[in-house]
Amino acid sequence: MEILHATVKGTGKPLLILHGYFGMSDNWKTLGNQFAENYQVHLIDQRNHGRSFHASEFTYALLVEDLYRYIQHHQLEAVHLLGHSMGGKTAMLFAVTHPQMIAKLMIADISPRKYEPHHNAILAGLNSIDFSIQTTRSLVDAKLAELIPEVGIRQFLLKNVYWIEKGKLAFRFHLASLTANNVYIGEPLPNGTSFEGETLFLKGAKSGYITNQELPIIARHFPNANVLTIANAGHWLHAENPKDFYSAVLNFLTL
Repeated sequence: MEILHATVKGTGKPLLILHGYFGMSDNWKTLGNQFAENYQVHLIDQRNHGRSFHASEFTYALLVEDLYRYIQHHQLEAVHLLGHSMGGKTAMLFAVTHPQMIAKLMIADISPRKYEPHHNAILAGLNSIDFSIQTTRSLVDAKLAELIPEVGIRQFLLKNVYWIEKGKLAFRFHLASLTANNVYIGEPLPNGTSFEGETLFLKGAKSGYITNQELPIIARHFPNANVLTIANAGHWLHAENPKDFYSAVLNFLTL
């Protein structure tokens, strides 16, 4: 079985970080370097993302299996686990499935509830790219702009564009699989599941992913959870306010 790709840095207790949908471990490079001053940080690429393997199957149950194999392969114990958005969904399901493997759990701007699919414009934009026509990054950006007007989202997506060979660009993520399996991305945590360990939910002050409506659902699945708001930040809170995000995570880990 294939093992997830990761960048590992630092020494100490393991801190595993899972990126979100269309993301990759590189998105966490700067914060990862900071956390590595105190922990052994594992910046992980989930399947179909970054430098990890591609597969037609893509569900949270499989992402949890991938993570379990990664932890076993690297002989890690009692890990701290931090996941953002899709990575947060993976982290939540992992925690309720393998609670004995988690020391502390941190979930960034996602809750256990169901979210309706809402990436249609992004997927349409990505699928409109023909790398035999869009042969430069600027041409890819211009084509994406037809369906994705937000500059910040396009810049985030463009980090996945790389030279697969001389003169030919490609996406790092497995677009066909992400498109086919998009319906699964917003799936809720299964009813009746819970994790009793210490948990921190971090929400962006400008984000709508965690509101007061989600608090009872969080409490039901994670009875020992605190919810903390990161000021001046939306859904990408770790990128929009890295200073406060870093402080909040470090304070939680060192309590």
